[in-house]
Amino acid sequence: MTETRKIVLPGEVIGDSKNNKSGYGTFEEDGKIISKYVGIFKESNDYISVISLSGIYVPKRQDKVIGIITDVERVGWVVDINSPWQAFLPVSEAVDEFVDLKKTDITRFYDVGDIVYAQVDNVKRGDVKLTMNTPVARKLKGGITLKIPPSKVPRLIGKEGSMINTIKEKTKTIIRVGQNGVVWLSGEEIKKAIKAIKMVDEKSHIIGLTDEITKLLSD
Repeated sequence: MTETRKIVLPGEVIGDSKNNKSGYGTFEEDGKIISKYVGIFKESNDYISVISLSGIYVPKRQDKVIGIITDVERVGWVVDINSPWQAFLPVSEAVDEFVDLKKTDITRFYDVGDIVYAQVDNVKRGDVKLTMNTPVARKLKGGITLKIPPSKVPRLIGKEGSMINTIKEKTKTIIRVGQNGVVWLSGEEIKKAIKAIKMVDEKSHIIGLTDEITKLLSD
């Protein structure tokens, strides 16, 4: 249902240059292809590459994430969660009612392109399972999404929600922030809210950022 990907370490031999070509995140030495990073092993055509784990979203149990349905399978949905790993949302974790899978077209619940705010239920060897069985989970209708580095999410939320609440109140928007770095917005002054979120992304390291955001949103 989901794709399992191998984690490799810096200096690890991951192939040979006889049968493969060195791609991004690797180098050749003595006929061997070696990883430069801690990352995800990727083999495409004749190339071996490593996608660095630094700065990407690595799913953890109970994370709240925003994902997009990319495929419908017989017993659930494949979900893009802005990670090297796809996630899977089983029917049993998404729908309260009994569903006869032999007779029911499950696209009546979720279909390709739908956006969901869900929780990571389990992560095991690259298999990521989601659940909607939590009070905050829901299908997000309309609105728009943007992405920030997952590492910036705590700064965007702020202490006890101070930063994100300031943005929401000043722009009269509804905002959901996934721990996977995906942000969903709906409401009145979306453009101003996006401008504020991008400022948090760019200036997350400075002191007094909340005051700068407040000033920006007051203009």
